[in-house]
Amino acid sequence: MGGNYPLDEFLAVAVEASKRAGEIIQKGFHLKKNVEHKGLVDLVTETDKACEDLIFNHLKQKYPEHKFIGEETSAAFGTAELTDDPTWMVDPLDGTTNFVHGFPFVCVSIGLTIGKVPTIGVVYNPIMDELFTGIRGQGAFLNANPIKASSQTELVRSLLATEVGTKRDISTVDATTNRINSLLFKVRSLRMSGSCALNLCGIACGRLDLFYELGFGGPWDVAGGAVIVQEAGGLVFDPSGGEFDVMSQRVAATNSHLKDVFVDALREAEQNHQP
Repeated sequence: MGGNYPLDEFLAVAVEASKRAGEIIQKGFHLKKNVEHKGLVDLVTETDKACEDLIFNHLKQKYPEHKFIGEETSAAFGTAELTDDPTWMVDPLDGTTNFVHGFPFVCVSIGLTIGKVPTIGVVYNPIMDELFTGIRGQGAFLNANPIKASSQTELVRSLLATEVGTKRDISTVDATTNRINSLLFKVRSLRMSGSCALNLCGIACGRLDLFYELGFGGPWDVAGGAVIVQEAGGLVFDPSGGEFDVMSQRVAATNSHLKDVFVDALREAEQNHQP
């Protein structure tokens, strides 16, 4: 995929944008310890907005003919519809709650789809200085070193990541915790690090073996990470076991061995807890 597009150049431009946005995030991350009563929300919004503007302007300048789907921007000058055109999907600050609390799992996530297929991924955590990159067909890297998904074959020895999401109505919380409850008997342990994009990168570099999330923000959370997982030899799919759809707000990922047993475990978790 990618035809005659200059994919290496697209990646380099995205990396540069992510590094610049990372500087803004880092400043805000360390600055906010002094923010007393007002302004945590303002700080997030300002940092978010500044990063998004910077990234979109950087990309638009280079590629005025490309399409854009972003968290804040799709309403303003982006598109909500995915076409075959090269389309950038940007989350300028994934892990905003972590950002507020000074918990170092925050990142910039940039993905490019071509022909609706995630083709380029950049996920940068400026606090830990970790840059994950991937180009479809060309491998995945962490700070320029090749990475690959884990070789774990047993569910019971696997580390699972998920997120509880932002909704706190009783039925959502019950469904979420019941699902987790069921899975906890089958895996080694559970992590909730607060960033969908970094969870995907965790699968890609073998820190995590299993990940699923239902109802995250939008395609910008997963477009970059999906490429990185696939290029690291991992699998990205719908939690039902079906094809991954970048627009669906549902994602699961594993190394190359655990998909089928994980899908079974997820299915069982749903069945165990029908109200």
